[in-house]
Amino acid sequence: MPVLDDRLEAACTLIRAPVHADIGSDHAALPIELVRRGHVRQAIIVELSAGPLEVARQAVIRAGLEDRIEVRAGNGLAPLRPGEVDSVSLTGLGARTMLGILDRAGETLPPALILQPNDAPHLLREWALGQGFHLRAECLAPGFWTYPVLRFERQGGIDPAYDGLPSSAAMRYGPHLLRTADPLLLAQVRADVQRLARVALPGRPAWADLGVAHEALTWISDAIQ
Repeated sequence: MPVLDDRLEAACTLIRAPVHADIGSDHAALPIELVRRGHVRQAIIVELSAGPLEVARQAVIRAGLEDRIEVRAGNGLAPLRPGEVDSVSLTGLGARTMLGILDRAGETLPPALILQPNDAPHLLREWALGQGFHLRAECLAPGFWTYPVLRFERQGGIDPAYDGLPSSAAMRYGPHLLRTADPLLLAQVRADVQRLARVALPGRPAWADLGVAHEALTWISDAIQ
């Protein structure tokens, strides 16, 4: 029986859909648990390479879920048909790699995206604002480092998640995480302040980053008082 690590468990909590696709499925653990827990009715796994493709197929067979989970070969969302899935997940990749996959998706891009980048989540938040996706939920999961997990949903208008927050801090650290004063975020921001303070000089990029970290720290400190 698959055991989800903290980052995949966090992704699992943010997924609810009739039909969901998991791109690059990490031994099929996430889609198997999504089906078993009733979070999704059907799932599609997409794998690019032959080895992971076969590993995913065998995991689905062992789970006895061949009628609920389909495994397809292909690159990114290319094996999906427009409108075929209600949501898609990408986990364990760099943010720039994810952006490449999303930008190539075209009409196959579904109305909900669950993304767990290994770095630079602000790039995904910026992309979403430009593409008509609102940030509906986000959380942090402990691991080798702290992993952000984001849920975006397609919707028109201005995303209200950022209302009333310092914009740079909300984009870098996450508006929902700032509002809830997430303890993992607080530890991350404090670490950023300490790290950047050692190298920041006026006019350097680290100086601006330090200012953003101080903004976030001030907001969180006020929220927990």
